[in-house]
Amino acid sequence: MRGPRSLLLGPARRCLRLLLLLGSRRRRLPLLRGLVQRWRYGKVCLRSLLYNSFGGSDTAVDAAFEPIYWLVDNVIRWCGVVFVVLVIVLTSSIVAIAYLCVLPLILRTYSVPRLCWHFFYSHWNLILIVFHYYQAITTPPGYPPQGRNDIATVSICKKCIYPKPARTHHCSICNRCVLKMDHHCPWLNNCVGHYNHRYFFSFCFFMTLGCVYCSYGSWDLFREAYAAIEKMKQLDKNKLQAVANQTYHQTPPPTFSFRERVTHKSLVYLWFLCSSVALALGALTVWHAVLISRGETSIERHINKKERHRLQAKGRVFRNHYNYGCLDNWKVFLGVDTGRHWLTRVLLPSSHLPHGNGMSWDPPPWVTAHSASVMAV
Repeated sequence: MRGPRSLLLGPARRCLRLLLLLGSRRRRLPLLRGLVQRWRYGKVCLRSLLYNSFGGSDTAVDAAFEPIYWLVDNVIRWCGVVFVVLVIVLTSSIVAIAYLCVLPLILRTYSVPRLCWHFFYSHWNLILIVFHYYQAITTPPGYPPQGRNDIATVSICKKCIYPKPARTHHCSICNRCVLKMDHHCPWLNNCVGHYNHRYFFSFCFFMTLGCVYCSYGSWDLFREAYAAIEKMKQLDKNKLQAVANQTYHQTPPPTFSFRERVTHKSLVYLWFLCSSVALALGALTVWHAVLISRGETSIERHINKKERHRLQAKGRVFRNHYNYGCLDNWKVFLGVDTGRHWLTRVLLPSSHLPHGNGMSWDPPPWVTAHSASVMAV
């Protein structure tokens, strides 16, 4: 049996424990609040150090792939000369095969008018290929002047820290800003820009025509050469079997001479190389022709696509201010100012410059008001 004293002390102890517990909780609450405030303050400080108003998912992806971009840029920069030498060697090999292997064959089979047509067309095409390739390599694409304040600029290049005119982009391989940059071509070891874009497209166009001409014209020769190579393989196989059976008393099968073997293999090489280049370069030429018809470059195509989607989400229509219509876009691209000289200027492209200086892009005076307001599709 508990005494009356224990019955009175029990509730008093419980009340004292309750008061101590409440007091400890009251002391803990300010401590927890202080820790939460310090944590939030630390997060705000960290975000302020890393905050970038131009940041986003694209910036994060670019930062993650920056080592790969650096590697690709340096490989293309150092291998540009190798690609140019490769183009020259492959083109020279096709020309050598045409003179040494194809020409003796067609002289014995083709008529004189057909020979004259092939002679003039092939050499005309070859001269245009060499001319435009040389011009595309040696002509600078155009760079914005540095140290001038009288040019119209739209932004500041974050890599060059110089004013950047409209349609100008920075080439990480050349480490310079390029006027109306389309892309950096490793096969030219040069950027494709305002002043050499026409030469690049003309080279692709005439090279495609030359490859189609060679592959189509040598189709019959290719089939005969391929059949001869298969026959050579079968003869070599029979010869090995005869040597293995030691039947020296039998008459040996006829053999092909070294010149015939080289000729047949060269014709097969010519057809395969020209056909593959015609397909690849032809697709690239068609793609650039579509871009020129729209008044865009390869870089602007991606920029305009994003801008078109952004404005479409807001219910607005995107308008490309550099699109003057298909015909006028080609006139601007070829630098044709007047109608009476267009043929001379296309056939002699070195006698004139493209329209404008690459820094201001006002519509040419001969562009109609209707075509100047064409919207990009």
